[in-house]
Amino acid sequence: MPKNKGKKRAHNESDAAANKQEATTTSSAEAAPITAEGEMPQKKFYRSRAHCNPLSFNEAFEYPTRPDLFDWTEDHYPEHPTLAQDDTEMTGFNSQSAAIRPDVLDVGCGFGGLTMALSTALPNNTILGLEIRAKVTEYVRLRIVAQRKEHPGQYQNCSVMRTNAMKYLPNFFPKAALEKLFFCFPDPHFKRKNHPRRIVSERLLSEYAFLLKPEVGRLYCITDVKDLHDWHVEKCDAHPLFERLTEEEMEADPCVTLMKTETEEGKKVKREGRFGHDMYYQVYKRVDETLAANKEKVGLGSITAANFFGEGEFGVELQ
Repeated sequence: MPKNKGKKRAHNESDAAANKQEATTTSSAEAAPITAEGEMPQKKFYRSRAHCNPLSFNEAFEYPTRPDLFDWTEDHYPEHPTLAQDDTEMTGFNSQSAAIRPDVLDVGCGFGGLTMALSTALPNNTILGLEIRAKVTEYVRLRIVAQRKEHPGQYQNCSVMRTNAMKYLPNFFPKAALEKLFFCFPDPHFKRKNHPRRIVSERLLSEYAFLLKPEVGRLYCITDVKDLHDWHVEKCDAHPLFERLTEEEMEADPCVTLMKTETEEGKKVKREGRFGHDMYYQVYKRVDETLAANKEKVGLGSITAANFFGEGEFGVELQ
């Protein structure tokens, strides 16, 4: 009996030591980041579900109450090319910091292929990728940091931010602040009941028109799902403030080529062809209100202040 008791006591001590070592290893693994700052991240550690429901995504996001209260140079563009070197200490926003704001948005940027490509293709613009998934956003952030380290002086005009683009764009951007909006391979939301989740809709197009510069702004849509492409064309064609570009105009735009070749989904379509090997795309110009008033499409269609949000969307309940 004493011998067996001794064995049992030794067994318990061994288990305790093993548990302690496992806890220490787990704690160390949790404390250490997957990717060191400045190193290129490995995509396999940042995989996430392809899509989420933006209307029921209730996790709190930080956003300013007004666009002018957000300093983009603090976390996103600390060494933006237009920032002059000034050693004097300044409190609050200076005029240069206030002038720096993204004017090209890659909405639902995924793993950042297009965001990175736009940075070099549009050196005089400020690029921002928007992504709702936390792990994917962190991957793109680390990717940009690694590229800035590897190529000094480059990629300082691009960044990524985690947010819900269906809710908070007006909190970050004032009227006529944007030149380009990209919607590349968005979630099709095939079921009819889920169509309000689509990133292109009547009410959201009115918001995009508010943010885009008249006659300068461009809205880009691309997908490998024909039904979704038809939806995009139907909604954009019907909106009075958007005008479809011709095939010749799209061919002359280098950004069209980039959104077909640099996005992860575009590469996957070429490689696998899940819904076929075709990509459907269209580009729209944000027209001036005075010019739109002369067309047959007058006003904002069926969108009014009373029905801008539908019942059940963003917590709206009709009385």
